[in-house]
Amino acid sequence: MKSILFVCTGNTCRSSMAEAMFKDMLTGAGPKIEAASAGTAVSCGQGASKHAVEVMKGMGIDLSGHTSRPVGLDDLDRAGLVLTMTRAHKRMVLELAPEASEKVFTLKEYVYRDLKDAELDIPDPFGGSVKEYRVCALEIRDALEKLVEKLKEEWGR
Repeated sequence: MKSILFVCTGNTCRSSMAEAMFKDMLTGAGPKIEAASAGTAVSCGQGASKHAVEVMKGMGIDLSGHTSRPVGLDDLDRAGLVLTMTRAHKRMVLELAPEASEKVFTLKEYVYRDLKDAELDIPDPFGGSVKEYRVCALEIRDALEKLVEKLKEEWGR
């Protein structure tokens, strides 16, 4: 089975929301793909941020059981595709596993063409308002919708 790993900093906001939304999008309709998330600077065992849980709940997705975890070499070996939230996360992942360069991209780099470098990052809402989390979640959701379509073409159903 194919698998995707979403990566951000603390694995309490962006990557956890991406994982949850991606799994929700694939329920019953998408290709058979496993999804996971991890962070580059994680305090192990933290739950998703309060605002991330609230925003996901508003989208009909339960993120309350999420537990943060650091990205590891085993994760990178297992993943068929590693999608980071920023270019800095991508650099950190590639420092950890340079041999993974052919499967590591920012999420937006992988799904959009012709974006400027600065547009490839999804800003971190950590510490921000619920509105900032909602804006972030919608940006991730838009990219994930394109990702699902792209994967249907590339990886099949």
